[in-house]
Amino acid sequence: MLLVKQELLAALANTLESFSPGAGAKAAFESPKVAAHGDLASTAGMQLAKPLARKPRELAEDISAALKATPAFAQWVDAIEIAGPGFLNIRLKTAAKQQVVREVLAAGEAFGRQPARSDRVLVEFVSANPTGPLHVGHGRQAALGDAICNLLASQGAQVWREFYYNDAGVQIQTLATSTQLRAKGFKPGDAEWPEQAYNGEYIADIAEDFKAKKTVRSDDREYTASGDVDDIDSIRQFAVAYLRHEQDLDLKAFQVRFDNYYLESSLYTSGRVEATVKRLVEAGKTYEQDGALWLKSTDYGDDKDRVMRKGDGSYTYFVPDVAYHIAKWERGFGEVVNIQGTDHHGTIARVRAGLQAANVGIPAGYPEYVLHTMVRVMRGGEEVKISKRAGSYVTLRDLIEWTSTDAVRFFLLSRKPDTEYTFDIDLALAQNNDNPVYYVQYAHARICSVLAAWGGDSAALADVDLAPLQSPAAQALLLLLAKYPDMLAAAAKDFAPHDVTFYLRELAACYHSYYDAERILVDDEPVKRARLALVAATAQVLHNGLAILGVSAPRKM
Repeated sequence: MLLVKQELLAALANTLESFSPGAGAKAAFESPKVAAHGDLASTAGMQLAKPLARKPRELAEDISAALKATPAFAQWVDAIEIAGPGFLNIRLKTAAKQQVVREVLAAGEAFGRQPARSDRVLVEFVSANPTGPLHVGHGRQAALGDAICNLLASQGAQVWREFYYNDAGVQIQTLATSTQLRAKGFKPGDAEWPEQAYNGEYIADIAEDFKAKKTVRSDDREYTASGDVDDIDSIRQFAVAYLRHEQDLDLKAFQVRFDNYYLESSLYTSGRVEATVKRLVEAGKTYEQDGALWLKSTDYGDDKDRVMRKGDGSYTYFVPDVAYHIAKWERGFGEVVNIQGTDHHGTIARVRAGLQAANVGIPAGYPEYVLHTMVRVMRGGEEVKISKRAGSYVTLRDLIEWTSTDAVRFFLLSRKPDTEYTFDIDLALAQNNDNPVYYVQYAHARICSVLAAWGGDSAALADVDLAPLQSPAAQALLLLLAKYPDMLAAAAKDFAPHDVTFYLRELAACYHSYYDAERILVDDEPVKRARLALVAATAQVLHNGLAILGVSAPRKM
């Protein structure tokens, strides 16, 4: 149906151009708000009425007559109806709707995807400081970031996945101190244990491995412990490498990969932070007050000016962020998306202000942000708040071990990022229709079992006669399959992987209804093959959509 829609759109553009030069460029179809009104809709009559000084409904009737005379509309359109003040509601012929089956089977995993483009997009996500295990909030961010990368890639973008982390500062020093105390035999509750120290059992594990002089490897570093409990620098480096290794294990279990790890410390050692501050000062965008250096961020829409350098000479945390994003721009990433928690909302205005003030050619609105809320975890009807290993929160590893990678990914993507979400462990384990990931995966497995029972070569279904697909249940499934490419494009544009979960649940429900309405493996060979082609196409789209989410499409359940 993609080719059908393209032919119809070209015919619409040419027709509108004949009515008003330049109007063809704005030709577009909409989906009727009420399915019974038709398959496609156009508001061209209302849009052109004013510039042509004509009544919208009368103009719509003339446009309709002209469209019916085109070869594309004659071949694929059953009827055009004028509604309201001049809506064009278009009803497609059954043969037009059936074309989507051929398109899906021909394209396979590429169905819905667009050709590669040259634009490069950097998506930064997770970016957890190496001070403890990844919590469920990091899990939501990992699922979001990975799915958004998949969405952007599906539309042809060259996507770069980046993990940025703070490998210096107060938190890292606290980690080193906590590990050193554990290595010396102290524990939470002792008089010597600082209030701000990290209390999780993972600190004791790090301390024991440090004393054993172990070597740890992560994706971006390797370090061997000295074993000297008084060597705080070695403890710090070992603890950071140890936790980076732990985070890598969690992310690999979650099937998330990164192209690059970017260290905050490198912004200082490379001179990027100092260079950024110098650039802002020379641009006249700063001033000294109360012993501090301030950025005139109100010049760029911030609610107040922001301190850049404190009285003690240290920089506030948004300054390296500005330097980091200038580096992203200079590395050739014209589009940048940051996936962060809603607690980072306040940094958006000051980072963008700093980038504009730096005057390096970065456009306003750079970078783009997707902010997400934290996640509550329920089990047995009660909220789970503490992981023994982490000491104060539920970890991503806990969630995966209690359920599965597929369930965690699908569940964490099933709501808009900025909405509160409660992860129900019991629901994630349920094997029934209330469990959304089970419901979608079962639809795929159910189709695979039908195809296996048939036992034929699926490639032979590509050219079957689809004329038998006439029933309302089959028509509904055909139309829903045809919506997948547009849904995918819109979800990528809006950074909205939850739209994919909604679509997959709707497609699974539509298939289950079709399965209940029509037996597939009937004796009539042409009917059987047409129905097999339809369900094979449905399985392919389910597979493709689940792949965008990073969720498997099992053949058996």
